[in-house]
Order: sequence, then structure tokens, then C-alpha cells
Amino acid sequence: MTSVRKCTVNRETKETRISLSLNLDGKGVFSGTTGIGFFDHMLSAFTVHGGFDISLEMQGDLEVDCHHSVEDFGIVLGQAFSQLCDKNAIQRYGSFYIPMDETLAFCAVDFSGRPFLVFDAAFSNPAVGAFDCCMTGEFFRAFAFNGGMTLHLRVLYGENDHHKIEGLFKAAAHALQQAVQPRLDGPLSSKGVLSI
Repeated sequence: MTSVRKCTVNRETKETRISLSLNLDGKGVFSGTTGIGFFDHMLSAFTVHGGFDISLEMQGDLEVDCHHSVEDFGIVLGQAFSQLCDKNAIQRYGSFYIPMDETLAFCAVDFSGRPFLVFDAAFSNPAVGAFDCCMTGEFFRAFAFNGGMTLHLRVLYGENDHHKIEGLFKAAAHALQQAVQPRLDGPLSSKGVLSI
């Protein structure tokens, strides 16, 4: 029987206050709000497609813009994944394509302990709702570097920025869901060890 993979991460700065609970083996439920409607929509899609549960209490300086809230959420979510993903006991790799109407998005992830982000996506508009499109890459950068993962994200083609961003979040969710599956044979590495 596998252990319960749940944790809570708290972060408080002059810009944001966040309490996030993550269950890697949940039912795909997102509760709470970041205060940014479109971002909440993406996080709901992320939890549903990844099978993760996220419970959130959050306040941010949205009177400035969405930057601090989105980036800091990425930091906290990455820290939660890092706490729960024992690199010696997970599949490590995952990849997935998502077709989203006219858009095709892709994600590949490696829980290597060597954080890196490759983000290849261009947007036509400055924002979708109150969410700045440029914050998509900033969110995934904060998530990857605080989660100790190598993360590659790409929009191969598409026109609608909503579809592009949603495709990336869904592709990431499916890739992560594969990568965090339990593995009983030790670290998946020819070196016999993964970076801490």
C-alpha cells in the first residue's frame, strides 16, 4: 500500500500570502481562488487532467497586476511537488500532446533534480481576461525551478491565446501525472542516483 502523498506549503511576502495544500493522488479538484479568473480556470483544468487536488487560500497585490500572484503561486506549487515527489520512487519522466481545437500543445517533464525550463509559445494578445499572457512562461519557470524538474513546453501551432494557454496547462498536467506515478525499483537512472 502506497503512502498518502499530501502536503501544505505556506508562503508570505509583502506581495502575496499563500497557503496551498496538494494531494498528488486526488480526484482532480481545485478549491479556492487566486483572484484571477482565467488563472483559476487554468488551475481547475490542471487539477482535473492531472488527477491532483489543490486547496488554496491566497491574497495578492492584484491592484498592481497579476505578476506577483501568478509567479508566487508557481513557486509554492513547485515546492509542494518537490516535497511529495521522491525521485527514488517515481517514474520520473512524462510527456503529452493536447489538441485544443485549432491548437496543438506539448509538454515533457523530467524530475531530475536539475531545474530547467524550455518555453516555446507565442501569443497574439497581451492578456486573456485579467491574466497577462506573458505570465504563462513565468508561472512555469517558477514551477519548474522550485519543483526541481526539467520542463519543456511548446505550442506547435494555434491561433486562439485561450486555447494555447489551456493546451499547455492540460499537457503539463498529463505529463506530470505520468511522471509522479510510483516506481518500486529505485531511481530511474543509469548512475543509480538522481540530483537532490
